[in-house]
Amino acid sequence: MSADYHVHTAFSGDSDTPMEAMAETALKLKLSSLCFTEHMDLDFPGGDTSFHVDTQAYYKKYLSLQECFAEQIELQFGIELGLQPQLAEIHTKYLRSWPFDFVIGSSHVVHHKDPYYPDYYDGRTEREAYLEYFESILENLYAFSEMDVYGHIDYVVRYGPNKNKAYSYSAYQEVLDEILRTLIDKGIGLEMNMGGFKYGLGHPNPTEEILKRYRELGGELITVGSDAHRPCDLAYDFHKVRELLSEAGFSYYTVFRKRKPYFLPLETF
Repeated sequence: MSADYHVHTAFSGDSDTPMEAMAETALKLKLSSLCFTEHMDLDFPGGDTSFHVDTQAYYKKYLSLQECFAEQIELQFGIELGLQPQLAEIHTKYLRSWPFDFVIGSSHVVHHKDPYYPDYYDGRTEREAYLEYFESILENLYAFSEMDVYGHIDYVVRYGPNKNKAYSYSAYQEVLDEILRTLIDKGIGLEMNMGGFKYGLGHPNPTEEILKRYRELGGELITVGSDAHRPCDLAYDFHKVRELLSEAGFSYYTVFRKRKPYFLPLETF
């Protein structure tokens, strides 16, 4: 019953994978559910519009695939919003316009800079850069809270000068705890993004300690995603999911249909 709830295809600006290829690979991997979560990143640095999904074309293609694969796998219509405080009203209107099953809110841009590029780290310490990233998550949460989960909340460590060499939950505990408490207070879930393993971090995003702390604080909504942009990365290291979530204190994982959460026993993953 494994479900991959973070997947990109050619409708996202950083993938050239046909949706059919992802669905066919999901069948080969015997996934029970696959949620497409194409990028919608508005107001990107430099006026870049490559992450503006053509939602009408995306939805049309999704409906076609849903019908084609109806007897084989559950396909879900999702979106990954690139959050910035000034986009709150635009995002609210956008979500009202389309029948999404699932919405991820993620931080890809911090005060008009993308942490993917080295210039985000210029002229300051890695710690200062990471702190700004985490503090920007709180800014986003105070401005907008209509997503179902927050994606890869320590995404920034994938691209820092030393990645996660000097990074830990304890090093940023104060701001991370505030993020987790705010998510819980607003009824927003947390994503366990397995892309951290793909990027060589040796941990999911967020790390095991953060997952555990989220559960300790009362967090209940937890989804699992590979962040795959290619078929070969679909369900990446999913054989680790059950142990990771169990050790963090979860006995279930979460899927969404029509924006409503459903809790499935972890032993079925």
